[in-house]
Amino acid sequence: MFHMNNSMTTSMALIVLFTTAVAYAQTDNAQATQPRSGDPVAGKSRSQLCQGCHAEDGNSLSTLVPKLAGQNAAYISKQVRNFQAGMRKHAIMNDLAITVNEDELADIAAYFASLNKMKGDGSASNPVGKNLFLNGDPSRMVLGCAYCHGADGKGLEPNPAMIPVIGGQHKDYLLRQLVNFRKVDRSNSPYGVMNGITRTLTDAELEALAEYVSER
Repeated sequence: MFHMNNSMTTSMALIVLFTTAVAYAQTDNAQATQPRSGDPVAGKSRSQLCQGCHAEDGNSLSTLVPKLAGQNAAYISKQVRNFQAGMRKHAIMNDLAITVNEDELADIAAYFASLNKMKGDGSASNPVGKNLFLNGDPSRMVLGCAYCHGADGKGLEPNPAMIPVIGGQHKDYLLRQLVNFRKVDRSNSPYGVMNGITRTLTDAELEALAEYVSER
């Protein structure tokens, strides 16, 4: 009978996890096909209310309001639909989301996606966050964020549209979402992939990750 050592077994399991995560995201993307391509020009006008919090250039001033600059259009649309359906909870977004129809949503998402991608100050110096982001922790079955989000957090090419741009996002917003995924207060990542990845991470590790990613 063959016996694999622990490192080989863990490596193979992580490969399966990575492949599954990307496949799930691609499936979710296919299911989220919009009725038409969005018009970013129309979206700029239709997103006036959104710009009040997310800013005209998509780089929100409040660190708890996500930047939308250069975010994947399909990802933005999915999140709004999740707010409409109550899958995500937010005191403001749940009420605003239900006022937007599919055509308006397609245009709004296309507008924010057309903007220059969000970015941090480039320091990216947190060693704990950097290691987790790039390599994960095989001993705990934690997949490195870069496997899905790209080495700089700006996405892979070709990038499954259901995997968001996160490099340069606000640290406070990132940390809150990571904590929410770990607590399962948020569970709308493709097939709960993010819930599994964050499950064993400590508060300090989540903060380190958020800091590193925000500086990309």
